[in-house]
Amino acid sequence: MKPFLTLVFAAVFAASTSTGQNVPSDTETPPDPAAQAENALQILDAREIDVREYVWNHRLVVVMADTDGNPQFDLQLEAIRERADEFVKRDVVVIFDANPEDRSALRQVLRPNGFMTAIIDKDGEVKARRPSVRSGRELMAVIDKFPLRRQEMLERNPAGR
Repeated sequence: MKPFLTLVFAAVFAASTSTGQNVPSDTETPPDPAAQAENALQILDAREIDVREYVWNHRLVVVMADTDGNPQFDLQLEAIRERADEFVKRDVVVIFDANPEDRSALRQVLRPNGFMTAIIDKDGEVKARRPSVRSGRELMAVIDKFPLRRQEMLERNPAGR
């Protein structure tokens, strides 16, 4: 009970001593959390998701390793984060799995041997896999060759052949 009261007291105390510096003025519109979430690259743990929710809506870049301390794992996630905005434009969701003991559904299907990066298109097919780190640019080049991606590009910019 004491930790709960401490948290409540801390929240009330922080609210009462606020200087009002973070309150938006009447002329400013507060940022829309839904719009910010929509424009942010989603990086999700494979244990917490059902891949079927993303079929036909998102492409998946799956990064797997035997441990989260794997240097390739860290390099791959960093390469993806560097170009996050470009991945969002391609409807990409990044899924990582560095816990082989958990036996996630993706791990059972992809069966990585150590480190692996895979790209799953919107139709649910594994289109590319590689046991080494790919740059963000290389991942996007692979995605841009998919037939569904080419169709999307033509629909968004019909004169841009």
